[in-house]
Amino acid sequence: MTEQTNSGSCCGGGSCGSGAAADVQGIGVTTVYKVSGMTCGHCEGAVSQEISALEGVSAVTADAKTGEVTVASAAPLDEAAVRAAVDEAGYELVGLI
Repeated sequence: MTEQTNSGSCCGGGSCGSGAAADVQGIGVTTVYKVSGMTCGHCEGAVSQEISALEGVSAVTADAKTGEVTVASAAPLDEAAVRAAVDEAGYELVGLI
């Protein structure tokens, strides 16, 4: 019988469930914006799509109920660029939260 050097985890390093994925998103900036006019999932998708197209953006989560849009990016975003993206989607950027 050969000796098994696997840690017993499917990940090999035992990182499953250890929060390692959360550490990866710890690099960069998370900014929350207030956007007015979103009322449904389609609105959330339109805003998310336009902001996602900005350089450096890695994730966008829009919530029509609260009007909040959370953006993860490699570096702080230019607010004018975010405002233009939200405007292109047909909504209004109120500002930072």
